[in-house]
Amino acid sequence: MEYLNTLNEKQREAVLYTQGPLLIVAGAGAGKTKTLTHRIVHIVHGGVKPENILAVTFTNKAAKEMRERVIGLLSQRENGAPAGGHSGYPFVSTFHALGVRIIKENAHLLGLTKHFVISDDDDCMKIIKESLKARDIDPKQYEPRKIKNIISRAKGDFINLDRYANEVKSGFESVVATIWRDYERTLKAEKALDFDDLLIETVMILKKYPEVKLHYQNQWQYIHVDEYQDTNEVQYEMVKLLVGPRENICVVGDTDQNIYSWRGANIKNMLHFEKDYPRTKIVMLEQNYRSTKNIIEAANNVINKNIFRVPKTLFTEKETGEDITVYEAFDEVYEGKYVANQIHELLRENKPEDIAILYRANFQSRVLEEAMLSKNIPYQVLGTKFFDRREIKDVLSYLRAALNRDSLSDIKRVINTPARGIGKVTLVKLFSGGLNDLPASMQMKISNFYTLLDNIHEFAMVNKPSDIIKFIIEKSGLEDELKKGTSDDLERLENMKELVTLAVRYDGFDIEEGIDKILEDAALSSDQDSLINKPKPGGVRLMTVHASKGLEFPYVFITGLEKDLFPHSRPGGGKKEDSEEERRLFYVALTRAEKKLYLCHASLRTIFGMKQVNTPSEFLEDIPSHLVKHERGGGNGEKIIYI
Repeated sequence: MEYLNTLNEKQREAVLYTQGPLLIVAGAGAGKTKTLTHRIVHIVHGGVKPENILAVTFTNKAAKEMRERVIGLLSQRENGAPAGGHSGYPFVSTFHALGVRIIKENAHLLGLTKHFVISDDDDCMKIIKESLKARDIDPKQYEPRKIKNIISRAKGDFINLDRYANEVKSGFESVVATIWRDYERTLKAEKALDFDDLLIETVMILKKYPEVKLHYQNQWQYIHVDEYQDTNEVQYEMVKLLVGPRENICVVGDTDQNIYSWRGANIKNMLHFEKDYPRTKIVMLEQNYRSTKNIIEAANNVINKNIFRVPKTLFTEKETGEDITVYEAFDEVYEGKYVANQIHELLRENKPEDIAILYRANFQSRVLEEAMLSKNIPYQVLGTKFFDRREIKDVLSYLRAALNRDSLSDIKRVINTPARGIGKVTLVKLFSGGLNDLPASMQMKISNFYTLLDNIHEFAMVNKPSDIIKFIIEKSGLEDELKKGTSDDLERLENMKELVTLAVRYDGFDIEEGIDKILEDAALSSDQDSLINKPKPGGVRLMTVHASKGLEFPYVFITGLEKDLFPHSRPGGGKKEDSEEERRLFYVALTRAEKKLYLCHASLRTIFGMKQVNTPSEFLEDIPSHLVKHERGGGNGEKIIYI
């Protein structure tokens, strides 16, 4: 029981309560992952088999951290934990990875094979764009990204296509319904599921097949859900179906960090947890282990103005720390110069990875990047996923097409990559059943391509993932093509080789399982994974506040703190819930910092080509004056300190 000695009183209370529903309200930096992992280990110490425990979270990074901590703690047990594979360990995953597992194990119920395609965001956008083009609909008037977001949000709210089509109230919604129907038809033909389908189809399996639901309820008798405040309707329903009559469910969350309502996250799921499970025990984790007293006091004062929350007050035993710097710049250029100058000084004693620059909207990054470049400061913009690189998608498309010949999107992508003289007109004839109408020379080219896919499939069935990736790079002709190219082409080849290195992680699995796992992880990768999987060393992190959730840095710059930018304005003024979410977003930004906060705003900012005079964000007024040191920009962004 020595592991209990590292917990504070409230963490220990949560760990020791193992029977029945438990709600842990965990403030930022309060050690929720530590509490969850120790609770899982404590349940195992009580005699429960590790494989009877499930833990679900939202990001690959969080799942990886939790999994490694649990395995590390379990391996310290007197008898040791079973080694290798998944056997003998709790199942720790993201919601989407959990859906993939359940669907693969029951693929026949959906008319799928276990090698079904997971269509990522890029794949889905291509389908929508092709549908718009085929129907001669102007993509400028009916923006593809907006259509994709509407479909995704509807699915997350459990609204299916037929219901949406029956309730259309405008011409735009009618177009969305039409494109959605094309979209579903294409996915079905390719035996593919999008991210939302991974959750919806899981729920439908559990609802439609009681014996399957009972199997998983018996499999996972203790369920843990991280970041419960971020669950949408489908995720909420999935959890309820898996919990079953035992009600051994532990959820961890913080209503003050609910910042994803725009993608379906429902704060009511956490606020109503006690109604769903009347026997609920509530434990509050309020001690922060991340930030200084000044940062915590500022965060508490900001969030206390919200009404829709579970009341709590963070405290810390760490040092008082430095004052919070509030910098007023002339415009966004001087704001960027100030940030770069301060970072240049910080880098005398700190690593670039210790510093983050946060902003409310993506467009803000351009000026900040220019400022970093002007000072030769290494930086990384969060969001460029390794698996999203063109060359990486090419290699993985070869593998997916070899395993699933119905995946026409993958075949389209690589049949002429590298160039084989197979054009778009030929593809149309090929996919419409007109292969025999093509010239003999073209039929030979196509036959050679499909023979290549056969060879990849045959090789993949008997070799480990890293060797399969090497085989594809060499036999596809990609390596020879890129070797003859420009410096950019050589860099793309280096990235492909990095994929081989990454694939080594999967060599320890059974052969088919390793292949499935690398394809699954590639499809489900998130923006934060660019910090993990980036082939080259990173630098100062630039990211939106939304993307920073779950991360922490010694030094944090929050930029663009102006009225209508942060808090972000909404057409018609928005609702009370919207304004509270903006405040929660600022609270999340503040609590990313460990040592020092810089809050920046500009008097002028150019937006959509127009210079605007700005009022400082109302959030700045909520920070007590005794915590703040004010600075104002002079020429070239150098600081002038004033009180």
